[in-house]
Amino acid sequence: MSLLKGKRALITGVANRWSIATGIARQMHEHGAALAFTYQGERVKDEVEKLAAELGGGPVIECDVASEDSLARLAPALAQFGKLDALVHSIAFANKDDLAGKTHGTSRGSFGLALDISAYSLIALVQALHDQLADGSSIMALTYLGATAIVPNYNVMGIAKAALEASVRYLAFDLGDRGIRVNAISAGPIKTASARQVAGLSKMLDVVAATAPLRRNVTPDDIGKMAVFLASDLSAAVTADVHFVDGGFHAMGMYPPPQ
Repeated sequence: MSLLKGKRALITGVANRWSIATGIARQMHEHGAALAFTYQGERVKDEVEKLAAELGGGPVIECDVASEDSLARLAPALAQFGKLDALVHSIAFANKDDLAGKTHGTSRGSFGLALDISAYSLIALVQALHDQLADGSSIMALTYLGATAIVPNYNVMGIAKAALEASVRYLAFDLGDRGIRVNAISAGPIKTASARQVAGLSKMLDVVAATAPLRRNVTPDDIGKMAVFLASDLSAAVTADVHFVDGGFHAMGMYPPPQ
């Protein structure tokens, strides 16, 4: 079944083939979507271009979400691609030193950087692409349980994800009169390049696999399947919410005793 046939999606945040954004792109392509990609910096350009060539050969555009000039060039670069039916925000950053130890050790500059790149960037992309988004389109952002619950070492990134989730709700209200839905996907921990910056990730993966109701960790493809649903007409009345794809771990009140 091609749930996204005839739809066009912009994917941000691909770093390599293990990225959550890559899993989303593959699932959307499998369901018939035409894809465009952004990348930030020459370091990842080749990987993103290679993925785009595998998934339909759509445009690949450099975009630094911290640069107003770069954002201003995004919509014109997408003009020939056409109106967007889906926008995937998979962008986050914090200094590695802030993803270990104590939250109160975060400097003012590091705090601002994490909030700017990880949360404000969603608002910035919506500003830049406001006229490029089709009425009835779907915007989705990637978040994590650390936005609403304590995850040791996630620290300032948890604060940034909380801001991102609040932004999702307010944008959903602002854009609802055009039928545009805005949602967040809260993914379970996955061993991506960015997640490996969080101290103790391996232990987190072990805990989730042992205690989540489904007794396993999730994959980028699992996240991609939720993204397909949110981009499809099946989610036409779904907006302003956070959708957990974590094997049910978020619902656990305490760990079950050892067997």
